[in-house]
Amino acid sequence: MRQRPAARLLVLDQQDRVLLFRFFHSSGALAGRSYWSTPGGSLKDGENFVQAAKRELHEETGLNAPFLSSEIGQRTFVLTLAGGETVLADERFFALRAPETTLSSSGWTPNEKNVLKGHHWWSIGELEQTTEIIFPERLLDLLTTALSGHLPCFQRGFSPTKG
Repeated sequence: MRQRPAARLLVLDQQDRVLLFRFFHSSGALAGRSYWSTPGGSLKDGENFVQAAKRELHEETGLNAPFLSSEIGQRTFVLTLAGGETVLADERFFALRAPETTLSSSGWTPNEKNVLKGHHWWSIGELEQTTEIIFPERLLDLLTTALSGHLPCFQRGFSPTKG
């Protein structure tokens, strides 16, 4: 089984709400599945987890982050990709605080344009009460870890892209 390393991000706003994207798969191996997940994705050749996290953040949100938290979590699990391939996912989590909640979808891939159906800044209370499927399953634990440490905030050096 192929290993798929990926970087994922807990992007928090000034009110400690976390950004999640809503995914809906209308075709392929995941047809009919709907869930919410953190921004992020697989590493490209030659990238480390931090480089991939910064790239994915920019591609999926339009935000440029010069700094991220240190790694706040990791999970390894068997994952079925939209194309049907089963891989061993190795996800590493990083966190940051964004000074604004305006996002850009200009860096989305064709697949992301097809499956990403919205985003929401979730409060801890909303996460505790929801019946929606949320990934990672232990997101509240990761949020606790992130909020207990120093989160980089980009008042200076932060630049959202327009588009």
